[in-house]
Amino acid sequence: MSDDLPDTLGFVCVQNAGRSQMATAFAERERDRRGLEDSVEIITGGTHPAGSIHDEVVAVMQDHEIDLSDRVPREASTTELESCDVVDTMGCSTLELDAEDVDVRDWALGDPDGQGPDQVRAIRDDIEQRVTNLFDEVDMNGSQ
Repeated sequence: MSDDLPDTLGFVCVQNAGRSQMATAFAERERDRRGLEDSVEIITGGTHPAGSIHDEVVAVMQDHEIDLSDRVPREASTTELESCDVVDTMGCSTLELDAEDVDVRDWALGDPDGQGPDQVRAIRDDIEQRVTNLFDEVDMNGSQ
């Protein structure tokens, strides 16, 4: 990650309707908490976006006072993702990028779609911790 350009983080899954949306919301919150609004860009998308965010995901994110009800799944272009420093896939992607300087990581998370509240909360909590860890890493690299 370059010191003279914003760090760009991407969160991708197939539908962009659950895991990647939760990760994006937690990343936005973490970026704001750390005062990194001017130095970290966040991109999210899916390879085959759904029509809306999964209802169960919207519900469990309310536990953290995060409202995803107005978000719309979108497609992430290869060009967009190749501009990222780190791209985290959620365990459902067959994403292949040609850019050698993109760190693609698969978080191998379960799909919250159709799951009960307890399972969706467990996935949410796992995502929240992974995002915090990612920001610890980005923040540390940025201060060197």
